[in-house]
Amino acid sequence: MVMGALEIFSSGFAIQILKTFQELWYIWLPIILFSIGWEIWIFYVQLYFISNTPWMLLEVKVPHNVFKSPQAMELVFNTLHNTYEGDRIEKYWKGFVKGWLSFEIASFGGKIGFFVRVPKIMKNLVEAQIYAQYPEVEIAEVDDYTKTLPENIPNEDWNLWGVEFGLTKEDAYPIRTYMDFKLEDVKEEMEKIDPMSSLLEYMSSLKEGENVWFQLLIRASGNKWLEEGKKLKEKIAAKAKGKEGAPASPLLPGETELLKALDRNMAKLGFDAGVRVIYAARSDIYDLMNISSITGVMKQYNSQNLNGFKPQKTTSGGFWFKKEREFRNKRLIARAFRRRGYFYHPYKRKSFILTSEELATIYHYPGRVVTAPTFERGERKKGTPPPNLPI
Repeated sequence: MVMGALEIFSSGFAIQILKTFQELWYIWLPIILFSIGWEIWIFYVQLYFISNTPWMLLEVKVPHNVFKSPQAMELVFNTLHNTYEGDRIEKYWKGFVKGWLSFEIASFGGKIGFFVRVPKIMKNLVEAQIYAQYPEVEIAEVDDYTKTLPENIPNEDWNLWGVEFGLTKEDAYPIRTYMDFKLEDVKEEMEKIDPMSSLLEYMSSLKEGENVWFQLLIRASGNKWLEEGKKLKEKIAAKAKGKEGAPASPLLPGETELLKALDRNMAKLGFDAGVRVIYAARSDIYDLMNISSITGVMKQYNSQNLNGFKPQKTTSGGFWFKKEREFRNKRLIARAFRRRGYFYHPYKRKSFILTSEELATIYHYPGRVVTAPTFERGERKKGTPPPNLPI
């Protein structure tokens, strides 16, 4: 086989092809150079646009007497679904990119806070929508808490571990949502099970000098994922019809429930999403047990028949050059978290689709169901948001 290949390349025909290719350099070389140049240009203008976009970090303090279910947060996410991508001049000359938001929960030695990082131009919109559903909360601009850790982490004094999650199945499959936890059906407050309780209870158990930061990054998605969902439904429904000349095969109860779950999920607004969690602590109290705790908390949203979360990228170093690669991965994930980068270079990651219902399940402002002892809440109840609040 090898000899046959050598004979072909040593033949006059192969040599003639190479000569022709060489003679037509003025056709293929400009195409290659233009493609490379175009990619560099897009990278440059987008990076310039992003770096010149002013951002703000808002802290949201939640009082004890909040009785809202996660559905209130779902309405907030729905109003923030903006699919505008800019015209050609904005995209290819000015570097305009679709806006994104970062919803965060941070624990500093067990003290928990809720944050939202927004482009300055969206501050009033985000505040207005949160106030509309949670009029009791307090919202204030604060300094970026990520600056409390050294820029060069990990170092001799501080260590870090991080993970970025992905989905176990195709985007159209839903995770377990607050509808599955029956938060809407249970009337008695003490009988409700809030899926965020596990995360907040874990975060409240941290020792002084330990930090866990949860980051949910979102931007409005298109409709491509809906086409994938339709194909999945057709594949399942085809089983019930049966092939030509063959008897129909009734769907199993699990398959019927799956079709209902797909229908409900596809009826919601979809978002490109990324989930990132960082555990950082002083080197003398750094505890590897927190790694399994973080991944365990996310598994409560998993279902065998539906979807779930799995670690997509961690700071582990692999096999070859383990220490060097682990050090590099830790530095990268810390920088990506600080800059809230996920959808664009230089911190571009593989995103996935979560609907507004799914987002509200893993991130909402908890009511009296959550009783984490160090969960800091607002000291007083607000009456209503200011009447002149811009919308």
